[in-house]
Amino acid sequence: MTAISEPRIRCVGAIAYDTNGRLLLVRRRNPPGEGLWSLPGGRVEPGETDETALMREVREETGLSVTVGALIGTVLRPAPQGAYEIHDYACQVRSGSLMAGDDASDARWADAAILATLPLVEMLHATLAAWGRLPRR
Repeated sequence: MTAISEPRIRCVGAIAYDTNGRLLLVRRRNPPGEGLWSLPGGRVEPGETDETALMREVREETGLSVTVGALIGTVLRPAPQGAYEIHDYACQVRSGSLMAGDDASDARWADAAILATLPLVEMLHATLAAWGRLPRR
């Protein structure tokens, strides 16, 4: 008997910090996670690499240009028809001015104290903690 796997939607997320060690976050404007804070990112479009998709998504959501580094980890989140397979990468901000755009209703840098007060998407804090990627301050 063969197992039937649920359809997976490939997505990417950016784990980026400013020079003070604060984590880059966006508040989701649309489902899934509408109104909650998350890492900037989104779906990988057909023909895109993870790197290209992540640079596009971060620019659209935050106004920032990033260099994409190493894969930090992958998580699965429920989707209406399957699962979001989210590949989170370390990113370095190169340029731009932080401002919410596209799918984000707000964007900010969060230190550890601020992060603890924000309504986050499910399992974000625990996942970042497990990966050793919480804000440095």
